[in-house]
Amino acid sequence: MPWQNRVTPTGEIISHKMRGLFMGNRGILHDDHGQLGISRWKHPHWIICLTEFRNRHRVVMSPRRYTELFFLDEAVALAAGHRPCAECRRLEYNQYLVAVSDTFDEGPPKAAELDRRLQNERVSRLRQQITHQAPVTVLPNGTMLRLADDANQIRLRVGNRLLLWTMESYIDDGMVVHQPGGERSAEVLTPPTSVRALLAGYQPVLHPSARHG
Repeated sequence: MPWQNRVTPTGEIISHKMRGLFMGNRGILHDDHGQLGISRWKHPHWIICLTEFRNRHRVVMSPRRYTELFFLDEAVALAAGHRPCAECRRLEYNQYLVAVSDTFDEGPPKAAELDRRLQNERVSRLRQQITHQAPVTVLPNGTMLRLADDANQIRLRVGNRLLLWTMESYIDDGMVVHQPGGERSAEVLTPPTSVRALLAGYQPVLHPSARHG
């Protein structure tokens, strides 16, 4: 049985065989037997990390060490409320900060300030994912969403395509942004700050099925 450490675009942590392109950290969520408790985070510093960095080796789900979380790609991680790690992904972290700097009063924020904002944007007091509504056409590449008329499916915008997300890949089922019938609304899963980063040019690393699908 796979570990319960795979993350969906809604932020849910599930058991699945998918490994993913990136790893994440929300603190120690598992017990000495590798089982998750009630908590889905222990601190607000939700980061997106490389799965390999400086030849460091970790035994997944080791007792009293942070729970390794895995994402299909960076678009999923952003939608789940994470942001680039300032250590193993320093270049991307700096690019993300620059991309969102005009939304903060004093330019690029410190990590703690950024994480406080993301925490307020991603989960409610009831610990449920916070989403917002927007027209599909105004959303940037890399945004994850649900269409108002297709609410059971999660999709990724890539150009004019709206790719269907699955745990292991994206599927191009022909859904596109610009369709006859006028503007469509979407429930946006990606937090507003990360949407702003995408609008300003931050380019998340996507799964090959999104790039070539």
